[in-house]
Amino acid sequence: MKSRKATPTNYLPNVALLGIQTPYNKTKNIDSYYEEFINLVKSNEVSYDNVIFMKLREIHPVYFLSKGKLEELKKFCDEHKVEQLIISEPLTAQQERNLSDYLDCKVFDRTKLILEIFEKHAHSAEGKAQVEIAMLQHKKTRLAGKGIHLSQQSGIVGKIGGAGETAKEKETRELNRKILNLKRKLETIQKSRDTQRKRRFRSNIPHLCLIGYTNAGKSTILNLLTKSNVLAEDKLFATLDTTTRELYLNGKKKGVISDSVGFIQQIPHNLIEAFKSTLDELRYADMLLHVVDLSDPNWESQIKTVHEILQELEINKEMLYIFNKIDKVENLEQVKQEVEKYQPHVLTCAKSKDGIVELKSKLAKWSK
Repeated sequence: MKSRKATPTNYLPNVALLGIQTPYNKTKNIDSYYEEFINLVKSNEVSYDNVIFMKLREIHPVYFLSKGKLEELKKFCDEHKVEQLIISEPLTAQQERNLSDYLDCKVFDRTKLILEIFEKHAHSAEGKAQVEIAMLQHKKTRLAGKGIHLSQQSGIVGKIGGAGETAKEKETRELNRKILNLKRKLETIQKSRDTQRKRRFRSNIPHLCLIGYTNAGKSTILNLLTKSNVLAEDKLFATLDTTTRELYLNGKKKGVISDSVGFIQQIPHNLIEAFKSTLDELRYADMLLHVVDLSDPNWESQIKTVHEILQELEINKEMLYIFNKIDKVENLEQVKQEVEKYQPHVLTCAKSKDGIVELKSKLAKWSK
């Protein structure tokens, strides 16, 4: 996807967004889901010209969209001269390719959108390597579905790969080589992380980890608890790199606390795999602080998403729910009753230190 930030010499394509309500999407508030999708696009620094929403009763294996919806979308793209279409859902390589051909425009799916956001927001050597691995793995899946032009034999004798190696095989081999080199680089970084972790274990220092859906307020809470200045933006995936700070409460060191990458529904599996070394930090935590944006209509679905990812990672730890942004909740008394089933929990408004008094009190009483 290309940025829509205009310069006199840059041509800006006509970009449209397609939000889809699918049968597998069990979210209670589809408008909130659409808003999240649009915010993903904004987080990728892409401007758009038009937006269309549609509901599907079933998923077509070839085009993702049913015949009627496909024709409707084709008419929309032709009328608005759409050159790039960003779709709210993950597509298979075949579906993406077939849609691009049928609509006569470049199609980007949810997976590509999230990968590009991660690529822009990764700053550390570890984060950049993790994202690049995920990007290369995604590229491999798209390469597997490429057309005849990548299946022609190169016919070069004596070169690596042997005689008659196809261009597709050559590119696949190159991608595998790059992925292997990046994984080796990550292993070196991981060894350093393991050394730091062993030192912490020997010192018997309690370790708490902030987790939660993206943009729930984890970094803001970390800053308030530790008087830090970690980047905290009202943007999806503002934090990708793990940050650890010392935690002092009532003048005494309580332990260390780490921020972590935010989760999101339908997060690309390649990203989960690539970030496993970073997410391993959660495995060694003494307690997880699960931050929830209580002002989001889909907050319960977001809790479920976090639980599902933790389950996939086989992480089962003591957990404290932090229901944040209560200042933005209109029917707070009713919502307070709804959160009672999530125990233990605290309510916070991480705009100032006064909004996390209950949280600090809870943590001060907590013992490893």
